[in-house]
Amino acid sequence: MAQIILSTGNIVSGGPSIIRKPGAYRSNLELTNSLRSNFLAAQQDYADHADHSGADTGASSFPAADEPIGDNGTTTTSITNGNAHGNTDTTPSSLPVWTAHQDGVIFVPRIDWPEAGLQEESSEYDITVKLFFLPTAPVAARPQYVREALDLVLKELDVRAVDLLVVSFPGMSFDGDCEWEADKRNALQGNDDDEAATWPAVEELQRRGLVRSLGIAEFGSAKLARFLTRVQIPPRVDQINIKNCCNVPPPLVKIAKEQGIDLLVHSDCTDILSKGTLRELLGPGPRGAGVLADTETGSGGLQGDLVPQWVVKYTAVVRDRGVIENKGYFASAALVQD
Repeated sequence: MAQIILSTGNIVSGGPSIIRKPGAYRSNLELTNSLRSNFLAAQQDYADHADHSGADTGASSFPAADEPIGDNGTTTTSITNGNAHGNTDTTPSSLPVWTAHQDGVIFVPRIDWPEAGLQEESSEYDITVKLFFLPTAPVAARPQYVREALDLVLKELDVRAVDLLVVSFPGMSFDGDCEWEADKRNALQGNDDDEAATWPAVEELQRRGLVRSLGIAEFGSAKLARFLTRVQIPPRVDQINIKNCCNVPPPLVKIAKEQGIDLLVHSDCTDILSKGTLRELLGPGPRGAGVLADTETGSGGLQGDLVPQWVVKYTAVVRDRGVIENKGYFASAALVQD
């Protein structure tokens, strides 16, 4: 099993050579549109570099990842089963030059880390991170996912801590004909035990000073009341999507006020990255990046089943101007080979 990390880069403004387009308003469309845009930009970036350098594929002109690069424009490497020590069985595969394979992780596209970072000192920004746990991933691995996702964001923004980390659990929503009905339905959603078991890993990030405040998403009054009795560090923010019921449920307003929790409205999609969407993004079709092998012809690319694990969204807002300077996504998936 190998891990694949997908990234959008900064979707607010492009980097030195890669132009990224802002996506749609809903987070799932914004994520997929931004990923496609970044894949295409990276492909063009490396193709242009190859043309200007006069190399056959441009591979020899690019910074080395960890893998040798072949003459056919792909990087020949071995995909491990996820163990960074490489002491497990491997399967040879080929990757495009605009991707990278490092320590058992495949980056799509390559990331130019030296170009990462904010324009001003980190103290000038409000940095919010939202981590979506996906229903296809095992609950037991969530502590690992929390660390992986936050580490990528810290490295991308070149900061030591973020101001707010919001955790979104699968199976949660605010759907109903009115706010009372939505709150009632919400009380039966999700899994209290899984959510409580996950929270200590999030609390540890605050204890270590990597996160200043914690938040949750889509917790109604009953869910929030039960959750607060099982955690040591309570959330300071509860994000809710009330697009269908229009108003915040009064019981939720009451408990939030009593506990000092800010209620924030959002428009994020809980099911932000499905298996089908991920395979389409990376597949060989007209809307795919050509990273996965063609199952019909058996030609090129990675082979195996893709399992989405998590998605993280990060936003850096300049405090004194209220302007978003940096916004983007990372997504992680496991490539499980037969």
